[in-house]
Amino acid sequence: MNKNFIEIKNVSKYFGNVKAVDDVSFSINQGEFFSLLGPSGCGKTTLLRLLAGFEHPSKGQVFIDGSEVTSVAPNLRPTNMVFQNYAIFPHLNVRKNIEFGMRKENLTKEEMEDRVGEVLNLVKLQGYEERYSNQLSGGQRQRVALARALIKRPKVLLLDEPLGALDKKLRDEMQIELRNLQKQVGITFVFVTHDQGESISMSDRVAVMNEGKIKQISEPHDLYYNPQNIFVSDFIGTTNFLSAQTLSKDGDLIYVSIENIGQFKLNNKLSIGENTNDVTCSIRPESIELSSEPIQNKELKMHGKIVNTSYYGELTTFHVVIEGIKNPLIVSSQRYDHKSFLSNNCYIGINLEDINLLTNE
Repeated sequence: MNKNFIEIKNVSKYFGNVKAVDDVSFSINQGEFFSLLGPSGCGKTTLLRLLAGFEHPSKGQVFIDGSEVTSVAPNLRPTNMVFQNYAIFPHLNVRKNIEFGMRKENLTKEEMEDRVGEVLNLVKLQGYEERYSNQLSGGQRQRVALARALIKRPKVLLLDEPLGALDKKLRDEMQIELRNLQKQVGITFVFVTHDQGESISMSDRVAVMNEGKIKQISEPHDLYYNPQNIFVSDFIGTTNFLSAQTLSKDGDLIYVSIENIGQFKLNNKLSIGENTNDVTCSIRPESIELSSEPIQNKELKMHGKIVNTSYYGELTTFHVVIEGIKNPLIVSSQRYDHKSFLSNNCYIGINLEDINLLTNE
């Protein structure tokens, strides 16, 4: 496996005075499912279009499989792209849509039929060859777009929010199908999305972008539990932020004063310096234990009052006011007995290893 199959080297893209992509460098492994994640306008789609050749960088270089493609036309790159709106031709049936990009490949009729049959089988559309787009569901149209891209056997498949037009249930189903398809064909997928859950459920690695820059590239688990900055911690899932100050170091640990709660010794994963006033502690809601009785088995224990409860079926979210803490803490639990909290009084407990110390950058 080539670990530098795709290389983006110091790439920037300007539109007038706007820096859509700002001096970005990273690499993607061969056969990897790699996602570009970020809010609208962060530069992720522009970066995808730079990979496809639809845009040219203002500066920097793009390499695919060892060859520089910075100035290579889209149709000469070993890539193909699936768009959010699918771009299916309504006057052509499924078969003709899939064949469209292969018309200049000089394949025999038998070879074309074999190729079409192969991709129809991959995307589970056997028997739909004669249907037109108005006879297909959203998920089926998306499969046609995938088949049309895969039939050319690209080295890299670029996907620009391809699930965005689907309803939630179908979207969840297609996430699993798309991941399974990628494993089956074994080619490199570069997937653009603004949906955090979608990216971390499907990807081998995720690059989080904001304002044209890469904020962090990590495996999904690391991205969620070991964010490198406040933006990533806030953008991926839900978290609680508590203001803090660092004191003295103790090896890989550091003493930290957290709001009005007290002083604690935390892991210093980001090597933050001593006596730093502008730092933040991040705590995931599911890392906080909630109880109607005092908690004994946690290192940080507090008494609070539940001011809001939201029930989501498999999960219940509580907003808990703690004396001395500016904002209510968000606590989530899969088990909730409303009878235990009739007075709204509660106790919460946190393990210190579940607190991430971040700088305010």
